[in-house]
Amino acid sequence: MARSEDSISHDPSCPLPERCGMSTVFLLGEKENSPNTRPIGIAVIGCGYWGMNYVRIFNELTESRVVAVCEQSPSRLKEVARRFPNVSLTTQIDDLITQSDVQGVVVCTEATSHFHVTRRLLLAGKHVLVEKPLTTTSAHAEKLMELADLRSATLMVGHTFIFNAGVRKVKEYVKQDTGRVYYLYARRTNLGPIRRDVNALWDLAPHDIAIFNYLLDAAPEWVSAVGGKVLGNSRDDVGFVSLGYPDNILGHVHVSWADPDKAREIVVVKSDRRILFNDLNGVEQVRVFEKGVSPVEEEPLNYGEFRFQIRDGDIISPRIEPAEPLKNQCRHFLECIRTGRRPLSSGVEGRDVVRVLEAINRSIECKGLQVPVEDKTDYVHANVDASKASECSLR
Repeated sequence: MARSEDSISHDPSCPLPERCGMSTVFLLGEKENSPNTRPIGIAVIGCGYWGMNYVRIFNELTESRVVAVCEQSPSRLKEVARRFPNVSLTTQIDDLITQSDVQGVVVCTEATSHFHVTRRLLLAGKHVLVEKPLTTTSAHAEKLMELADLRSATLMVGHTFIFNAGVRKVKEYVKQDTGRVYYLYARRTNLGPIRRDVNALWDLAPHDIAIFNYLLDAAPEWVSAVGGKVLGNSRDDVGFVSLGYPDNILGHVHVSWADPDKAREIVVVKSDRRILFNDLNGVEQVRVFEKGVSPVEEEPLNYGEFRFQIRDGDIISPRIEPAEPLKNQCRHFLECIRTGRRPLSSGVEGRDVVRVLEAINRSIECKGLQVPVEDKTDYVHANVDASKASECSLR
């Protein structure tokens, strides 16, 4: 990831001066197109791993053209110049703000800079796609949402898994009227990479929280979480989160930077089936086990005794059409800019995830206490002394 807003905005250096600055923008195949078909000008701020992927994809799509990249690192700028010779380079966000043919901007800076960078872009009337998490506080998320509405700008959050064909297939099975959802659980583990701006929960859990919310069309009402610093870091590198959704649906998320077993799995258990999504399985990304248990709707024989029906069926591996989720997300961003429609992962969805993350912070500081997600005004801040956990309450 690139560094913070200030370091990007005020560092005047550039390893390729002939390529830097908006005066050297190259228009990629400008044609006599109507306003509705002319490629949308895109800029990317922060060109680490994900930023480079955004440049690649928007460069491939016919609906867009990459106008510029803003990045502080000289080595990254040189790599962009090597791979994308027609893209203008800059080290200052102000160049993007004043450039009229930059319509949409992708923000791939550190999470702690998201609010300030995105706010400046929205004030300038730019459409913004910001990587997750949207912000580090829900109050900041609300301000960005209000500003986007005021400027009639698209604000979209990079919850890429919502655009994953496998996750969408899982939702089809979740929404079928064949049984009710009992619970969901997710495992997202690996050996690193360790982030310097947020802990493992803020780094990894947003994926699964966003997926759960998408599958259930709801946000959790309460959270209980514990975290640990098993690697001796100053931030939690492992975490376990329980989530309470409406209709008594339970969710559980396990994340870790310290697990040698790389996992990207989500399981949904319904009364009539178990649905597995494994993002690392390129052959059977989704598997449906038509097995389940449900109570028999009749009077119990004795007090405290209930009958249950066991269902045993087939294992299905539905066909998943191959598609790159990030490319689907980028296309959706362009569509929202062009049509004005609300993104599937709008500021609302981004804010909802941040609210859950704030509740996770509070629960961890309160030694795993179950806390409400919607308590907007009285969260315990992440730096509360854990020794005062006994003073924590739901208030």
